[in-house]
Amino acid sequence: MGLESAIYKFSLSEGLKYVLFFLKHMHHLAILKKECKLLDLILKRKKTIESRWYQTKRTPWNKIKPGDTIFLKNSGEPVTARADVTKVLQFELKDRPAESIIREYGKRICLNSAKGLNKNYCILIFMKNPKSIPEFNINKSGFGLMSAWIAIKDINSIKKH
Repeated sequence: MGLESAIYKFSLSEGLKYVLFFLKHMHHLAILKKECKLLDLILKRKKTIESRWYQTKRTPWNKIKPGDTIFLKNSGEPVTARADVTKVLQFELKDRPAESIIREYGKRICLNSAKGLNKNYCILIFMKNPKSIPEFNINKSGFGLMSAWIAIKDINSIKKH
């Protein structure tokens, strides 16, 4: 095999690895405000869209896709639920005002008003099959104490044993 063939084979192989990595389903940890009782609403299937509103593009922006799994927990508590991602919409709010997003999706987000949502970006994550799971604790080291969303390849990598 000549050098040209070897380089092509290497590039093709590396490209395939990248594509396979991107297509591999990811796990996500969503930390919810306990006082809002969002986890209960998700498990009762009243809240079918998780929304994240940010000043800057941050996780899960461009890191979540249909087929991924979200593990859910209330702040200060163990992980107790999971759901499957069916669809993701991302909005720059300069192009589409928060009010129009709330008008269209508010009932499924469990949000009635855009009041106080002075943000630049919105991510809507459509969920199906929410279910309770045996509880487990997680280790957020390296993700920042204030992280409310963590994207990882495998939830087992942050489980406390």
